[in-house]
Amino acid sequence: MNQKLEETRSILKKYGQEHLLNHYDALSEENQKKLLNQIETVDFELVETLYNSTKKEEKNTEDKITPIDYLDKYKLNGQYKYYENLGKKAIKEGKLAAVTMAGGQGTRLGHNAPKGTYDIGLDSHKSLFELLSDNLKEEGKKYGVTVPWFIMTSKENNKTTQEFFEKHKYFGYQKNKNLFFFIQSELPMVDTEGKILIGEDGLIKQAADGHGGIYEALVKNGMTKKMKEMGVKWVFIGGVDNCLVKMVDPVLMGIAIDKSVTVACKSVVKANPKEKVGVFCKRNGKPNVIEYSEITDEMAEAIDENGELLYGESHILCNLFSVEAIERMGETPLPYHIAYKKASYLDKDGKLVVPDSPNAYKFEAFLFDAFGAVDEMAVLRVKREEEFAPVKNADSAGVDCPKTARELYKKFYHLN
Repeated sequence: MNQKLEETRSILKKYGQEHLLNHYDALSEENQKKLLNQIETVDFELVETLYNSTKKEEKNTEDKITPIDYLDKYKLNGQYKYYENLGKKAIKEGKLAAVTMAGGQGTRLGHNAPKGTYDIGLDSHKSLFELLSDNLKEEGKKYGVTVPWFIMTSKENNKTTQEFFEKHKYFGYQKNKNLFFFIQSELPMVDTEGKILIGEDGLIKQAADGHGGIYEALVKNGMTKKMKEMGVKWVFIGGVDNCLVKMVDPVLMGIAIDKSVTVACKSVVKANPKEKVGVFCKRNGKPNVIEYSEITDEMAEAIDENGELLYGESHILCNLFSVEAIERMGETPLPYHIAYKKASYLDKDGKLVVPDSPNAYKFEAFLFDAFGAVDEMAVLRVKREEEFAPVKNADSAGVDCPKTARELYKKFYHLN
């Protein structure tokens, strides 16, 4: 251990992060080992690069942003059945798997547990996880298959999530047969001086690397390999907080198959030109999602000859990928975006500091940044009230909260 400790000190000195061992002697033997192992796995050069990027001003890029073509699910007319039948055939052949991104906690909802365990207030008191599993099982029955379910957790909530599933008998699924858990990667949080934060437990304070880490996590954890062994060709990836998510959609699959694209995404039309959502577009001729902060007022309000918004297709995190596309996207790390957050930490005297304003940088990748790696993709507009009821905020926010999600869910399923 002494030799490992000295080697660790030497690494930390090289990168100016010696403070990570400040409280080493006060840790239990188990946490001492954990800390040394953590330090061993940190890519300090990446952390340094990411911190340096916080000091650079955003470059004014000359990207050419243009509208993207889309199909409206309810204006396909005669083609609807054709696409649906194509998709149904693939689903019946067991070619579809579902992935749920569930690495977050329900903190913003006042729920001190994984967000997927949250009860949105239905009479059934079903959790988000159970609502999603109900839908998956129901769809599977239609096609005589069990759709394999892959759930991405985080180091923070993996144990609690798996215990929750075990307690509920895996909602009828079978662990490691058609239900799989895997953990997304994390990156250290750093303060405004570039020093890595020490958490309350005396270990490195880390944060999940954003939904863009999904590709690498699927590949590194052997999930894509497992999918291929099961005969899966297509993977639907969605978030745990959308209680109306339709993970099994034969029309979307049929379009992807017919158009020979490796990515097909769902969109809902923006509620109004100023709605704060990312929208589908083409960036320098390649599919992309542009953040609302990047859109000028002129672009936001521009309409086509039918009176539709030119940039009106909101990205709702409902995306279908071929397994090969996921593997390709998992090979190359995506760019990281910087978020300035409040993060509690231990100071040099070992005292817990709980800031009341942002004090640290978190780095995360966005799933849609990988879209530029494909030449073409399909975008299918669906109805918001049928497929998008996210639970992101507390009821006091009034939007995308348990109350709005509950109302949409009850209306869609005709519940009193």
